[in-house]
Amino acid sequence: MLNRIHSASTLFLCILVGFLIFAMPSVSAQMSGQEAILETNDQKWAIALHGGAGYVSPDMPEERKKRYMAALDSALTIGVDILETGGSSLDAVEQTVRFLEDNPLFNAGRGAVFTSEGKNELDAAIMDGSQMNAGAATGLTTVKHPISLARIIMEESRHILFAGDGAEQYADQTTIERVDSEYFKVPARYEAWKRANESQGYLESQPDNGWKMGTVGCVAVDKTGRLVAGTSTGGMTNKRYGRVGDVPIIGSGTYADEQVAVSATGWGERIMLNVSAHRLASHMRYTGANLDESMDYLVYELLNEGEAGFIAVDRDGNISMETNTGSMFRASQSEGGEKTVAIWK
Repeated sequence: MLNRIHSASTLFLCILVGFLIFAMPSVSAQMSGQEAILETNDQKWAIALHGGAGYVSPDMPEERKKRYMAALDSALTIGVDILETGGSSLDAVEQTVRFLEDNPLFNAGRGAVFTSEGKNELDAAIMDGSQMNAGAATGLTTVKHPISLARIIMEESRHILFAGDGAEQYADQTTIERVDSEYFKVPARYEAWKRANESQGYLESQPDNGWKMGTVGCVAVDKTGRLVAGTSTGGMTNKRYGRVGDVPIIGSGTYADEQVAVSATGWGERIMLNVSAHRLASHMRYTGANLDESMDYLVYELLNEGEAGFIAVDRDGNISMETNTGSMFRASQSEGGEKTVAIWK
């Protein structure tokens, strides 16, 4: 009799243990799901953009200043509207940069500067930190929105960077909008190029160093925590044939991972030599420094005065925008935070 009772008790315990083992994963999964929902709900969006860095005199004509400020504000509104309604940081970055590419005030897309050969050659890159994937193109001459081609390269190609004729051939296989090269020949840029050609050393003698700088870019984090960086440029005024700057070089002018997104503007050669965008991310990762501390290290310790400016957002929605060039066209906003639109300190 006792043996029967003992056997029955053992069987009951086995069934109970089995039930608990079977049920625990479901309970655990349910809890994990709730935690994920809470995490998503707590995630705040943030966005920052730039329209180039360099030295621009505060004595800029008031009308011109208003045009720049209005353009920066309009660009910011595009990105904010996407993020506020739950849109992706990838869409916000692409659409914001497209707007800046269409505005001849900025050295990207429509307002691209001229090369030493009197041409317009455009570069762009975009990187999705959540996927650790990127797309880039350099030396474009007929693509209206280089940032959109960069996104197509990232999402549809097995490569990351296309250059020159190869980039144009890749564009031929897409539905990306094309324009005649004359579209990019903005009179003000053309006149600056002519002066540079007619007077040797003209550019180097100018107090405004914008001739070797000028880029547009955007970084954002959305409500899912997805970090994206995008940058677009017409390069350096009077640049030599085949010159490639920092923008399409992943890790130099454009970079994003799971903790931060960075876009650079300034003297491309110096930005490349310091692998600047990735250097900021590495400083955060390996020293434990926060975003502002890492930005200060990059801009004021690693790089020299007058070389570059950067915008960045981190996973928590913090924003940092700094330059050592004296001015940087920039704007930013975060969920629940104030809007910033500025040129000088």
